[in-house]
Amino acid sequence: MLAVLKKYKESIGFGVSIAVLFFILRWFEIRYLIFSQQYDIFFGLIALIFTFLGIWLARQLSQPKTVWVEKEVVVQSSKAKIIDFKIIEELQISKRELEVLNLLATGKSNDEIAQTLFVSRNTIKTHIANLYQKLDVKRRTQAIEKAKSLGILQ
Repeated sequence: MLAVLKKYKESIGFGVSIAVLFFILRWFEIRYLIFSQQYDIFFGLIALIFTFLGIWLARQLSQPKTVWVEKEVVVQSSKAKIIDFKIIEELQISKRELEVLNLLATGKSNDEIAQTLFVSRNTIKTHIANLYQKLDVKRRTQAIEKAKSLGILQ
C-alpha cells in the first residue's frame, strides 16, 4: 500500500491541492452570493418564521378545548326494571301523569305528547307542571333523572 502511495505521490498531491482550491473558490462564491443577496435571504427567513408561527397559532386556536364534566352514572342490568308503585302512590302521581312522564323520558315535545295521548297541549302542560311539583324539580331532565332514581320509570 505504501509503495502505491509513493508511486502516485505527485498525482495525489495535485488532486488534493485542486480539491482545496475548488473548495476555497466555492466558499468565496457562496460568500459573494450571501453578501449580494443578503436582503433577499433576510426577508426569506422572516417569511419562513412568520409562516411557521402562523401554522402553530392556527393549530392552537383550532384545537377543541376539553372540558371534563363529572356525573354519577347509574348502571342498570339488562333485565327490565321493575316499577315501584309504592313510590307512585306516595307521590300521588296519576296514571295519565305517569304516561306523560314516560313520554317525556323518550324525548318527545309537548305537542308530540299531546298528539300521542289525544289531548290538548295545555293539558300536557298542566300534567308536566303537576309532575314538577310532585317530584320537586324545575326541568324536564331533572324530572326524568329523579323519576329514574326513584324507580318509577323504566
